[in-house]
Amino acid sequence: MNFFIIFSINYTGTYTHLKVKAVKTKFWRPNEDFLKIIVESVQSFLRNGDIVVISEKAISTSLGNIVDESKVVPGFLAKFLVIIWMRLFWGFFLGNICRFKESSINHFRFYPLKEGSSHKQVVLRCSGFLSALKYGSEGGIDISNMPSSLACLPLEKPQILARQIYEKLKKKTGKNLTVIISDTDSTFSFHNIHFTSHPHPIKGIINFGGVLPFILGRALNVRQRATPLAVEGVKVEVEEAILFAEIAHHIRGSGAGRTVWDMSKRYNVNFSEITWNMLDLVKHFPIVLLRR
Repeated sequence: MNFFIIFSINYTGTYTHLKVKAVKTKFWRPNEDFLKIIVESVQSFLRNGDIVVISEKAISTSLGNIVDESKVVPGFLAKFLVIIWMRLFWGFFLGNICRFKESSINHFRFYPLKEGSSHKQVVLRCSGFLSALKYGSEGGIDISNMPSSLACLPLEKPQILARQIYEKLKKKTGKNLTVIISDTDSTFSFHNIHFTSHPHPIKGIINFGGVLPFILGRALNVRQRATPLAVEGVKVEVEEAILFAEIAHHIRGSGAGRTVWDMSKRYNVNFSEITWNMLDLVKHFPIVLLRR
């Protein structure tokens, strides 16, 4: 099995030498047996001390933890958030403060009214007003790499699922492992202070909720990395868990596209016209193996 070799450095100046491998699987659809897929994908080459990082979205999708936004009727507040907050505030003010590229700012200014309002309505219902003020992955709700008008909701109890994965792998292989469930939603770090807007980070990462952590982190240009949501098995420190989540994020890539606009451009269709079959054709790496 071929590994990439990565040298990374944390905030204390300590170097970490890791071997990393993205594990390719099929695209996980609702009602897939994610435990079976994980075990079959990695059991033959696991060693003691390995770290297995798994995408929250892949697990959540397999559990059917999704919403069809095309069936949601947006209210006045959701439409207000699109027309005033997204198009004007993000498009002409917050986008620049948060150091976004011009292409992203243009997306804010032309944020789609119909689909955008339905999406904001889902966020308002599931995560609340403060989360709806964020520009994407609001409250952990994600529409990238999802077909049609489906949105993937965050896992409510990621620690329980990480425990299930760890126990299954431990039973099958007998190896002492670390299992991490992670999300690409940002954790910002200032020395040993870590904060995020994701609703369910691991202990040691402060969850302020809403849009404020994202604006502060981007505006102050502090370190921005992926977010570990659960750690099970052999203990790792918070900084290590964030580092592993970030490495996994970069190694696995962005699938069909980092944003719905990227997906739409890739397939040359409106993002609401993307199908499961289109996503099946893309290489997916929901599991990343790290070895010290």
